[in-house]
Amino acid sequence: MAENLLIGIISLGCPKASSDTELILTRLQSEGYEICDGNNLENANNAALLIINTCGFVDAAIEESLDAIGEALQQNDKVIVTGCLGAEHHQQIIQKTYPNVLAVTGPHSCAEVMDLVHKFLPRPHEPFADLIPPQGVRLTPEHFAYLKISEGCNHDCSFCIIPKLRGKLVSRSLGEVMNEAELLVKSGVKEILVISQDTSAYGVDLKYRTGFYNGRPMKTRLKELCQALASLGVWVRLHYVYPYPNVDEILPLMAEGKILPYLDVPLQHASPKILKAMKRPAFIENTLQRICDWRKICPDLAIRSTFITGFPGETDADFDLLLQFLDEAKLDRVGCFAYSDVVGAVANNFADKVPEALAMERRDWLLENQAEISAEKLSQKIDSQLQILVDMVDEEGTIGRSKYDAPEVDGVVVLDNFFDAKPGEFINAKIIDSDEHDLYAQKI
Repeated sequence: MAENLLIGIISLGCPKASSDTELILTRLQSEGYEICDGNNLENANNAALLIINTCGFVDAAIEESLDAIGEALQQNDKVIVTGCLGAEHHQQIIQKTYPNVLAVTGPHSCAEVMDLVHKFLPRPHEPFADLIPPQGVRLTPEHFAYLKISEGCNHDCSFCIIPKLRGKLVSRSLGEVMNEAELLVKSGVKEILVISQDTSAYGVDLKYRTGFYNGRPMKTRLKELCQALASLGVWVRLHYVYPYPNVDEILPLMAEGKILPYLDVPLQHASPKILKAMKRPAFIENTLQRICDWRKICPDLAIRSTFITGFPGETDADFDLLLQFLDEAKLDRVGCFAYSDVVGAVANNFADKVPEALAMERRDWLLENQAEISAEKLSQKIDSQLQILVDMVDEEGTIGRSKYDAPEVDGVVVLDNFFDAKPGEFINAKIIDSDEHDLYAQKI
């Protein structure tokens, strides 16, 4: 009887965690292991072992990860845990709750995970190189992919434990990043989503040292990386961009259509007092001016951001400043979270805690306020023509996205009763209607 080489994978958390899972999947498949979805109970029962990539950023994510580990152990007695919940200061949570897991590793630990797999399920003999596609194994649809350019973060925000989980900033070489990007494009990817913990800081740890791409010397810096990515002829979208002055250099590339006119900028708040307590840049006037300047360079720019309500010490006046900022900034897309303590974060010990109900009420109020802004901005696109990247075609029609919309976090463009398109195809459409989140269009 052939040896069971089936490994189940469960991936939780953000795109950075998904990228780590993709590396593990790539290594596993390249060595001849069989892969299945570990969330499927039948797969979990039949697998030789299960790997769970966890999230440990907020309480809800920790609970979800612990529940996933518990459910996995009910189906299979061989479970390896990796990811942010496996970081050093979290390992005791898993080991105390589920002492029978095979092993626990932290985030971006592909090599350690593979060593553990080899220990508990020896690798197949003489694996074939063609078991794995050149671009690696991906969790995303074939037409878009995340491209992680660095790991870790140098900030010490009081509400966050990312540096504890993933360490300080470590940038990948420009040549390595571009080689991966080229393989993605050759495999059929039409949209590359650039991700990291702090995209604007790319290359800071390397002092922007000179690297090489296609035999040409290039600085390891965000501007040069964007220029190189623009040469690939696909959509390039930037996420997790802090509003540093060097971002100004990217806007001309957007205005010229070389990369998408889209910035995901995690601002978190607008009250100087709260920003200072968060250990974030507290000069909100500078941020407003920077946004204004960006729009002068690239009037077509779409800006997405996320905010936290109910941070310790947040008063009604602080919250009013946040609402005022949103009214002035007119951001295109906004996400918001009610504050909750994160195990190991400095803010856990802050006084003047805001009641959870009030934090949630402020979050809902902020989102209602932003919905009006978003609805107004989207209505301005009615009668315009946009290029749409198709994501899905079903019995109701075609769903896609414009250059203003990132997958999974932003709105969509709905083309009713159009079935000839395929995922990954670009089509031209006329916008005929809109609501608070989505656009509605007809194929031209």
